[in-house]
Amino acid sequence: MRLATLNDGSRDGRLVVVAPDGATCAGAPFATLQQAIEQWETAAPALAAIDHFPEPLDPAQVLAPLPRAWQWLDGSAFQSHGDLMDAVIGIAKPKVDFPLMYQGMSDTFLAPLADARFPSEDLGIDFEGEFGVIVDAVPMGTSAADALAHIRLIVQINDWSLRALAGPEMKTGFGWVGAKPASAMAPFAVTPDELGDAWADGRVCLDLLVDWNGKRFGAANGRAMGYGFHELVAHAARTRDLVAGTVIGSGTVSNANFREIGSSCIAERRGIEVLDEGEAKTAFMAFGDTVRMEAVDAKGRAPFGVLNQRVVRA
Repeated sequence: MRLATLNDGSRDGRLVVVAPDGATCAGAPFATLQQAIEQWETAAPALAAIDHFPEPLDPAQVLAPLPRAWQWLDGSAFQSHGDLMDAVIGIAKPKVDFPLMYQGMSDTFLAPLADARFPSEDLGIDFEGEFGVIVDAVPMGTSAADALAHIRLIVQINDWSLRALAGPEMKTGFGWVGAKPASAMAPFAVTPDELGDAWADGRVCLDLLVDWNGKRFGAANGRAMGYGFHELVAHAARTRDLVAGTVIGSGTVSNANFREIGSSCIAERRGIEVLDEGEAKTAFMAFGDTVRMEAVDAKGRAPFGVLNQRVVRA
């Protein structure tokens, strides 16, 4: 099952169920995705029973599946990405046996075709392609084994970053604020069964195709997560209850063979250049640049749809 949120002029939009071909949709018996996820045991069967899709789906009217969320927790579950970022930023993190995670801005998730607004090109504008999950209510202390059942929907995310601010903020030891503006979501939130074999061990085993200004930049696969999403959920719930609608991200999708398949963010490419050539040569994004992200399966199908954004001056 694939769900989307349409712009109806309200802050949270209108929930619809998307036809298998992605071209049409049907109104849902729940006004918003947040309402549905809060009563998922009842909502899921009702939504899945819809099999008539009379309404054309206009991509220009599609918002993020959750235009705003109660909580956004982003992990860093790909080791190759983390190692490169440490080299670029110039920090040495202690080795830990738990996932890395920060709490980011959740009051806005940009629509999949919305312009991304920034005040200056000098801030080091960077995209970050990743996957995420939306959970129902998760009690404090839930184990990783039990957390898997709380993952109700899977999404694709562009976690925008401002690299000129990221390093200084991280080095304070107090975390990110300015470096992490609003993220964006691809059009469709999907149930785990929608991915078939591509959902395995709490991981999205799909290639994430990233194009910058129309040129392929990366095609990393989500299988390489060092921690599965169930482990990220359990880590987040260690000392707190997670409200229904909490979004948890994987961090930038990255594979160890990044030199062959490319990257899901510019900072990673720059880190490779530092290692291989002694200095970073690839510039960050400029106003007018575009980034397109699409996770595809072996048949070329894109279960989350396409995320396609342009960078503009705020």
